[in-house]
Amino acid sequence: MTEVQSGQAEIKKYQTYALNVDPLQDDKATEIKLCNFSRPHMRAFHCSWFCFFTAFFIWFAIAPLMPEIKITLGLDKQQIWTSNICSVAGTIFMRFVNGPICDKYGARIPMGVILVGASIPCALTGLVTNATNLSVLRFFIGLGGSTFVMCQYWTSRMFTKEVVGTANALVGGWGNLGGGVTQLIMGSVLFPLFKLGMSAEMAWRTVCIVPAFVGVAVGLTILKISDDAPKGNYGEMKKNGTMAEVSAAASFRAGAMNFNTWLLFVQYACCFGVELTMNNAAALYFREKFLLTTETAAAIASLFGWMNLFARGVGGFISDKANARMGMRGRLWWQTICLVCEGIMVLIFAHSNSLGAAIVLMVIFSSFVQAAEGSSYGIVPYVNPPATGSIAGIVGAGGNTGAVAFGLGFRQLPYYDAFILMGSCIIASGVLSLFICIKGHAGLVTGQDSEEAIAAWKKLGGSAPAATTLQVPEPDEDAAAEIEEDKA
Repeated sequence: MTEVQSGQAEIKKYQTYALNVDPLQDDKATEIKLCNFSRPHMRAFHCSWFCFFTAFFIWFAIAPLMPEIKITLGLDKQQIWTSNICSVAGTIFMRFVNGPICDKYGARIPMGVILVGASIPCALTGLVTNATNLSVLRFFIGLGGSTFVMCQYWTSRMFTKEVVGTANALVGGWGNLGGGVTQLIMGSVLFPLFKLGMSAEMAWRTVCIVPAFVGVAVGLTILKISDDAPKGNYGEMKKNGTMAEVSAAASFRAGAMNFNTWLLFVQYACCFGVELTMNNAAALYFREKFLLTTETAAAIASLFGWMNLFARGVGGFISDKANARMGMRGRLWWQTICLVCEGIMVLIFAHSNSLGAAIVLMVIFSSFVQAAEGSSYGIVPYVNPPATGSIAGIVGAGGNTGAVAFGLGFRQLPYYDAFILMGSCIIASGVLSLFICIKGHAGLVTGQDSEEAIAAWKKLGGSAPAATTLQVPEPDEDAAAEIEEDKA
């Protein structure tokens, strides 16, 4: 932030706020009031999670309808999974670029543009006539999934380091909840409702107009009712000198050159990638294995996403509790535990032949999936603080890369073998925590925290401070200087 000359009033959009703010942290809020919708802080908070929720509604609207689409188009298993893979592959590139874009332009405009853009192919779902059409269509719809980066960046821009983690965990989890709600709304509510006045084929061909309309409405609305940052929109702030220009390329380069970024990339592939895979697979799996109706299978599949209501936030919260006692080592141990338990539960789920047991096991392993996602983003802000936006985007892309890899497994293998492969990979990813070594912080079993790191999580008397979720450290001056040199 550019300092205002002595004797001049600082130029900013709002002179007073509904929340307490910290002037030393760019007027970011120091508290979260969930029932408050005032601008700029809480309006951005609610816009963030609801936009990501809407993106999921668009992104996975087709998934619970796949049993019907399979019948109409005469698709085989490989063709179905090709379309599933395409639905998550399109997001990978966009997640890589959205971090630097947010650093330069803020989260509001990219969020609106992508929501509107993804809604267009969603509305055209009824025009597909073969497997190729379906795969191409789902590729472009899948671009909406990249809104996760904006979701996390937006709240990071609005809340101080003491509460930003709580904000990030809440908006991320509530946004991901859209995956479960979509299964229920599209497969068990809207599809049966549309079938009352038309054939099953006509119902699935027309029902996707609903999420498309919602996506366009939300995307256009948030451009008008929200702000990029506490002091206003990025364009205005750059004009009045309260914000400096940002080099998106330099930020991305700094994040991509850090080895820890790619280790977390793999681990996130084994948690969020699993969630995306289950969003595509669950309804079809339960329908075919237990001979259920489309409506019932969709309702059961929705349970996986509903765990986002609490599990992701709990994962981040426990990560912080572990950090309060053990520093970064505590975060890494919790990350490892989540991934290993997740993998074990997937292996057990694969052996379940009882519908009741399968549902219970799915709920348990879903909880560990979401907890691992929250834990992952408890580590991300420490890797290289000045490049956190780019690192968050790269790690987020790992989730979609994992979904593509696991989707290929489900495409080529029987369900049992695919689940065994996925569970084994998840357990193996937990071992990677041994190699995560962040400057100034202890590793899983080696190294020690620096004095500054110890001071951040432990009082001199040895008692742990009150924990907050996903605390973001102060910028690393050396790393920041490197980025400034790159920009020059």
